[in-house]
Amino acid sequence: TSAGCRMRTLAWLSMASLCLGAAWAVPAKEERRRAEKPKADFALYENLDLDNYDLTLDNYGEILDLSNYEELYDYGDLAPKIEVGTLAPRPKEPAALPNVATAAETPKLQPPSTAGPIHPAPIPAQALPSCLLCLCIGTSVYCDDADLEHVPLLPPETTYLYARFNRIGAIRASDFTGLKKLKRIDLTSNFISRADTDAFRLLPSLQELILPENRLTALPELPRSIIRLDARLNRIPSTGLRPEAFRDLKQLQFLHLSDNQLDHIPAPLPKSLRSLHLQNNNIQTMHEDTFCDSQDHSQIRRALEDIRLDGNPINLSLFPNAYFCLPRLPTGHFF
Repeated sequence: TSAGCRMRTLAWLSMASLCLGAAWAVPAKEERRRAEKPKADFALYENLDLDNYDLTLDNYGEILDLSNYEELYDYGDLAPKIEVGTLAPRPKEPAALPNVATAAETPKLQPPSTAGPIHPAPIPAQALPSCLLCLCIGTSVYCDDADLEHVPLLPPETTYLYARFNRIGAIRASDFTGLKKLKRIDLTSNFISRADTDAFRLLPSLQELILPENRLTALPELPRSIIRLDARLNRIPSTGLRPEAFRDLKQLQFLHLSDNQLDHIPAPLPKSLRSLHLQNNNIQTMHEDTFCDSQDHSQIRRALEDIRLDGNPINLSLFPNAYFCLPRLPTGHFF
């Protein structure tokens, strides 16, 4: 009937309009997504805090130590790789093929050698650069508890060396040759019984020399740049100190020689000295000029505020004129 035809026509038109609407909606949706993506990316970058990104060329060397990059990098990763199963391309002309009959030669046999196989000599651990034995961070070298028997080879830029709790028995002058930037040496708890006279004297920047809990019986000559000397818990007698060993050390502030075998106070002491620890030695007497100038009663030595003489068999009350220039009395026995 005519009514049925009209209904079918309307249904077909409805389906066609729905399909066309869906087809138009897909490009519009894609268009909106592309327009919104830059906004989302821009919002993401806005949330990044780039003002506090401190890695610049000025401090790059402090964060990454590249001085030993060639030693630490494993160049085995750069070795050429062989792909198994890959065939060489076939020559285009038959003339390019080698003559097997003429190219092949009978290998010459080498006479047997009576000597055994030659193996490369092993490299002693002590001869390796310190950054392969220890931990290098910037210009600091950490060799604590590394079972060392000698001071390892140090990078020329080394500023701080920590080699505590090892078995180092001696300090040689060659151990620190050329280390002009070295400021601190910490060799606590080793077996050091000897140090060459020039082991530290030629280090122009050395400020702290820390040698407690060793077996030293004498102190080597020190550089004038030294600020702190700590040689506690050794076996140093007074004869193990050079005469007037500390007089010319104008920057020395901390001198700690407790728990040794000293029998007198090492004088003269520099005016820069702030702390003197001599407890638990064998000091029995002192001079009136040990700390103060007995001829100048107007002298005031304000810097020297910490003097430890406890644990010595000295009666400090027997030397009242030795302390008039000090801001406070030494710690020890007054009886």
